[in-house]
Amino acid sequence: MTVDRREPPDQGSELDILTGFLDFHRQTLAMKCADLTPRQLATRSVEPSSLSLLGLVRHLAEVERNWFRSTLMGEEAAPLYYSDDDPDGDFDAVDPATVTQADVDQTFATWRAETAYGDARIAEAESLEVLALGGRTKRSLRWILVHLVEEYSRHNGHADLLRERIDGRTGE
Repeated sequence: MTVDRREPPDQGSELDILTGFLDFHRQTLAMKCADLTPRQLATRSVEPSSLSLLGLVRHLAEVERNWFRSTLMGEEAAPLYYSDDDPDGDFDAVDPATVTQADVDQTFATWRAETAYGDARIAEAESLEVLALGGRTKRSLRWILVHLVEEYSRHNGHADLLRERIDGRTGE
């Protein structure tokens, strides 16, 4: 998989900067997962953690889905990979012994669909001051974008360590 990772802009509107950093971090996650087998993508960090690269992609698909569909748009958007009975299903249900290329392809297709949905909602927004229609607290689109950059940044740190454990690849 080739990843076209673009640096965020040095100048521009606040929206350009925020979406530039969000895209950069999305692309960083894809880059950390590039050229790995299903088994490698499902490799866990260290016991007892169930953290894996594929689990991170599933988790971030859920994060995008929650913030853009459920919170920003106020839609009923049931979780895809976890439940009340299995709150860590996005990570726990990834088994290196049984994961297939079809599982990987479906996970990445889902993540890309959720990021595309979010991008479309951002493009439609009148401003960064648009308030979420759902959620307990009415957050602005600005707040959601800053939070997503933070979420991806933190998890890309995990992805760095996971990738290094798998094949020694380090760096951005």
